[in-house]
Parts: sequence; structure tokens; C-alpha cells
Amino acid sequence: MRAVVIESKGAEARVVEAEEAELLDGEATGELVELDVLYSSYNYKDGMALANRGILRSYPAIPGIDIVGRVTRSDSSDWAVGEEVVLNGDGIGETLRGGFATRARVRPDALVRLPESISPFRAAAIGTAGFTAAIAALKLEDVGVVPDSGEVLVTGAAGGVGSIAIALLARAGYRVVASSGRKDEQGEYLRWLGASEIIDRRELSDEVGKPLQSERWAGAIDSVGSTTLVNVLAQTKYGGTVATCGLAQGPDLPGTVLPYILRGVTLTGANSVYAPRDLRERAWTTLADRLDLAKVDELTTTIGLADTIPYAERILAGQTRGRTVVDVDA
Repeated sequence: MRAVVIESKGAEARVVEAEEAELLDGEATGELVELDVLYSSYNYKDGMALANRGILRSYPAIPGIDIVGRVTRSDSSDWAVGEEVVLNGDGIGETLRGGFATRARVRPDALVRLPESISPFRAAAIGTAGFTAAIAALKLEDVGVVPDSGEVLVTGAAGGVGSIAIALLARAGYRVVASSGRKDEQGEYLRWLGASEIIDRRELSDEVGKPLQSERWAGAIDSVGSTTLVNVLAQTKYGGTVATCGLAQGPDLPGTVLPYILRGVTLTGANSVYAPRDLRERAWTTLADRLDLAKVDELTTTIGLADTIPYAERILAGQTRGRTVVDVDA
């Protein structure tokens, strides 16, 4: 098999060709499913892993927090040889060896059958970013934030989560406002995704405003954190909900409890790593039913295994947009 491998903490990543047993044995226990990896995708976490920025928890490591694959052997009666499956998170590419490889060995409980309407390539293009966006959108929907509730904000709008969140929400009938640091450069793209309005991220990110600001957002999906998230919460309407799923600006939350106490605002997390199986299946059903798959093709770039190593610099610098598929055979 062929894989991107980081041998030890601080070591540089390299593409390795070796026997499957040499690269995969001894890293997981219990029931396992073996896969031919068809595609993976490139996420911010993968860039952090390849740049040795604290994501990896065990070595030798194979990055790649997404796998779209075909079952070749299964210890579980739930999965049969030949089935096409998708796996997002569950520790792969962090504590377990991930998808930047031609073969993988994974836990059965986190797998989802690939929806019939979604090809393996498109499933990889959707990836963890789209999976997370779907979970976040469901979080808003489940607490009653519906299209008639008012404007919904998406921060980090040109990134993977933001792009698919906009497409999902807009198609469901929400009026979506996109926040981006590349307003002029990406404005046409964000409107094509379905954003009704675009604001400069500096309006939210430069400094913490008043604890309670003018009410605007019925809901929000935030992948930025820190000052941005604090200001989003301060601008959320009474009873509104903010789903947070990232920390591009930082993990801190330098605000007050006033939005929660005086406006009944809810802050909820959209965790894609350890989502239970029923939520995983529901999220992928939502993506199959609601996402304009032709748009997924338009917002996707494809790279090969060797390209994943230099690509880290680009994604960490915010120089990418949309989604990036990793063709492990290229």
C-alpha cells in the first residue's frame, strides 16, 4: 500500500510504499472493517497534522480525517464485502491512521453507507466539512430556527464548512448572510452558493463589542471562534441559536453570559468527530436530499497523495476555498 506517513513528532511527512501490515497493524482493537480507500479529502485539521501543529496523538501517523472506501474484509455483520462507505472523523487522522493512504482499517460503528445519489468522488468532496455543516444545520433546525425565523449568519464562509453550510441553508429557503475576510475576492462565489449578503469578517473579528448588540441573527453557523463568535452571540436575536464547529481565530471565548441570560441565546456545538451513528446517518441523508451536487463539483479541487504535503501551507494560510479531494491513486 501507499500512504503519507509521519514517523514521529516533529518529523516531516513523506509518501511511503510498504506492506499493509507494516503500516496498519497494531493501531486498533476490537471489530474492524478493512477498506480499499477510493478518495479522501483535505481539511484544516489535515493541514495542522502535516504541519505538526498538535493534532496527531500517536505515531507513526497517517493523516486524513475522511475516507470514502469499499469494504474488502469485515469482522462486523453490519458490513459486507463490496459495500461503498464513508467515514468522517472518529479519530482517524488524529489518534488512528487515516485516509491519506490506499488502504485503511477502521471501526465499523462510525461507517455510513454511501447514499445511492452520491458518488464516491462527491462524497469525498463533501467530506467532514459538509458532514459538519449538515450537523450544524440540523442543530438549528431541531431547536426551531426555520427560514421564517430571520437571517442566518455563516462565518468562515469561503472555507469548506462555510461553503457547504451556505449551499445547504440557501436551498432550504433560509436568507443567508456570509462573513468572509475575502469579501471582494470571493463575493461572486459566495452569492453563487446562495448567500444573500456578504459582510467583511472584520466587522466581527477585530474587537469584542458590547455584551449585547443590535439583534440581527436568528441563528448562525460559526467555524471561527474567539472574538468573532462573541460578537455573533451578542448580535443573535432573543431565543436564537448559534452552532459552533471551529476555531480558526482561536479557542477562547472572551465574552459574557449576558446573551444567554437576557436573550435566551443558545450556543451549541456541532461535533463531527464522535457523532453517534444515528446522527451520522441523518446528516448524510440530509446532504443527499438537500445539497445541489452539481455545485459540489464546481467548488472542488483534486490533488494527489504527494500534493497533500505542500498543500498544508496553503490551507493554513487561508488560501484555499471550497473543497479539496485527495485521489489516493494519483
